[in-house]
Amino acid sequence: MALGRIPGLRIDRTGIAVVAAVAVVATGAVSERQALAAIDGETLIVLFAMMVVSAQFGAAGVYDDCARRIVALGRTPTVLLAGVVSVAGGLSTVLANDVVVFAMTPVLCAGLGEQGRDPRPFLIALAAASNAGSAATPIGNPQNILIGRAGDLGFLEFVQTCGPPALIALVIVFVIVRLVWHKHFTAPLSQPLGAPSGEQIPLDTWQTGKGCLALVAVVAVFLMPLETGFGMLCVAAVLLLSRRLASRDMLSAVDWHLLLLFAGLFVVTAATTATGLSARALDTLTYFVDDPTAVPVLAPVLLLLSNLVGNVPTVILLLELLPGLGTADLHAIAVLSTFAGNLLLVGSLANLIVAERAAWCGVHVGFASFARSGVPIALSSMAVAILWFA
Repeated sequence: MALGRIPGLRIDRTGIAVVAAVAVVATGAVSERQALAAIDGETLIVLFAMMVVSAQFGAAGVYDDCARRIVALGRTPTVLLAGVVSVAGGLSTVLANDVVVFAMTPVLCAGLGEQGRDPRPFLIALAAASNAGSAATPIGNPQNILIGRAGDLGFLEFVQTCGPPALIALVIVFVIVRLVWHKHFTAPLSQPLGAPSGEQIPLDTWQTGKGCLALVAVVAVFLMPLETGFGMLCVAAVLLLSRRLASRDMLSAVDWHLLLLFAGLFVVTAATTATGLSARALDTLTYFVDDPTAVPVLAPVLLLLSNLVGNVPTVILLLELLPGLGTADLHAIAVLSTFAGNLLLVGSLANLIVAERAAWCGVHVGFASFARSGVPIALSSMAVAILWFA
């Protein structure tokens, strides 16, 4: 899982999780019934429904339009950077950050390339801001959806608690990228961009309005005493009833690989818990520290694990390792695990999506270039979060 693949095989993290889940059942670590019971179906339903809502905005051309407007209005590098950070961070609070960066990356590359600007600092800001902004709400990213479901966290309370450090983190992203990359803002491209950005979707105001109504319905589902999974599924079902957008196209935008990753990890962590290893690891940690759930203890653990195996597997593991966490602890884990994803290129799926989409457009966002900004962004953001929760 840490390597992202098995050497010699073309298998990624999702494939590893699925194979591992099959292996623990085949070896008898857990029974088939226990494996199925370990999969949190309601969390998967909520995540699926949010992906459909995000797909609605993508099909309406909202992401493409935002990227085009940022490039058109950003006459100076500072204004352009501020636009990227604010739009990416804002959209990611209510929509899946992975979908936001997937759609905006090629449009930014094309627009910045036409202006003769180096897209790299703006793409790094796009990834970091989408991560930071997504920490503000329980629907901003997959790990927050999981944490919100595990602790039955209230929507408004989550925003009130996690919103301020997320907002400060967005400011940190802007300041650090501006300082680290100031020489590159006006430097011309060393070589022309390669692949074109592809067909851009024009803004459809009617479909955008439907997406906004769906977002209002999503918030209502979390605020009212309803079954969250069924309520979210109803929102997704209504969006699929469209005369202009084919349901096949909408469902093709769902990240089925991420849903499978979740399912596999639920089974694997349940098997790990059944061995007693988790309990012994917790006992060992408790021997050295009085409170393993204290924020100063959780922060370095989340920083390390999130950049080894990813923040989603890390959160699933911690929720199994530390059952019965309080609301304050869950809020802290949500923010810290998300901020930790900004440290390295492999820290979050959004970072990798930006790098892969940029490479398709002829822009190389490398490990070292990302770390130049990512390391100070992650460490500064997490320091702010530690002080906030303390």
